[in-house]
Amino acid sequence: MVSRLFGRGSWPEASRIADILRQETLGGVLLLIATAAAITAANLGDGYASLRDTAFGPESLHLKLTLGGWASDGLLAIFFFVAGLELKREFVGGDLRDPNRAALPVVAALGGMVLPAIVFVVFNLGGELRGWAIPTATDIAFALAVLAVIGSHLPSGLRTFLLTLAVVDDLIAIIIIAVVYTSTLHLNYLLLALLPLAAFTVLVQRQVQSWWLLLPLAGITWALVHASGVHATVAGVLLAFAVPVLRRDGSDGVGLAEHFEHRFRPLSAAVAVPIFAFFAAGVNVEGWKGFTDAMTEPITLGIIVGLFVGKTVGVFGATWLMATFTGAELDDDLAWPDVLGVAMLAGVGFTVSLLIGELAYGVGNLTDEHVKIGVLVGSLVSAAAAAIVLRARNRVYRLIDEREHVDDDGDGVPDVFKD
Repeated sequence: MVSRLFGRGSWPEASRIADILRQETLGGVLLLIATAAAITAANLGDGYASLRDTAFGPESLHLKLTLGGWASDGLLAIFFFVAGLELKREFVGGDLRDPNRAALPVVAALGGMVLPAIVFVVFNLGGELRGWAIPTATDIAFALAVLAVIGSHLPSGLRTFLLTLAVVDDLIAIIIIAVVYTSTLHLNYLLLALLPLAAFTVLVQRQVQSWWLLLPLAGITWALVHASGVHATVAGVLLAFAVPVLRRDGSDGVGLAEHFEHRFRPLSAAVAVPIFAFFAAGVNVEGWKGFTDAMTEPITLGIIVGLFVGKTVGVFGATWLMATFTGAELDDDLAWPDVLGVAMLAGVGFTVSLLIGELAYGVGNLTDEHVKIGVLVGSLVSAAAAAIVLRARNRVYRLIDEREHVDDDGDGVPDVFKD
């Protein structure tokens, strides 16, 4: 299995399954199933909490973690490794390479992080502000899955805009996690982590793909970053940034970053993210009264309003201001209602929002329950509102596509070209 992830060859059956798992819609479905299972299990008794809090691992290596901890610190590092590969590819060979094309979605991402944070702070003035970053995140997998389900006729520029926005969003979220939510820093472990990271970098820069060399170095890097006090998912990003995007000989073709992303995305989508969601999203609502009580809490309201209103106004407003006062222009295929739909879709926080919530308030306490309800409700409302707007836009683009293919006189030339 490991050799299949790194090597270029794979069994046909495994390859077909991996191709299915790379589809954005299936990743979103698995995430929903894991979330539903977590909420169900959390409300059936104490078994879920006991399972989540079961600890194992070598304590001498600072690796005696709960199952929930292994999911958030360990498995989620795979998710951030894939996200880091995508980030680097966008910076080196994608839309973020061209400042003119990247300007609008980058500014949109910044607006979509600043305003939700302000909304959270306003709701929690005089209270607990440590979770200000919770509503600032956009879940790439979930957002793209929603777009894939409802957007069969939407222009490709819409997906590019959302992807670029979410990639920049993830980069800022990674920096926030590393800087804001690192309470104790052991510099000696962090410096030691540079050694296996450097060895990993040298090997991948030489296009080495041998799993028996790369995996141990990646594992040691992850363990040392974890021991340093910096959240271990940052190790996944550092390892990803070490992987070259371009081929060593400068020729066209699939580079090592794209190759690794192609190999590891199924593992991230089918294993890492769903398992994390299962252990992170299990909220015990304690019946309808418990849910309604949670919905009156400032933390819950700050997250919900931050994700839906903050993200929508922040992303759309920043994009409009940038386009109005700087001369930056939308993609030729996009209209402002499309941007509004994407702005709403950016409010689907989920994975990274849940992670930041755990870092801010811990796991298994009442505040943690309020955070989870806020993230789930805010993400659901954002996804539903975006679906309404984007489905309407999808119908418009479908009619345009149909008109472009109408040929009433049967001469093989669409009528639209004869007007």
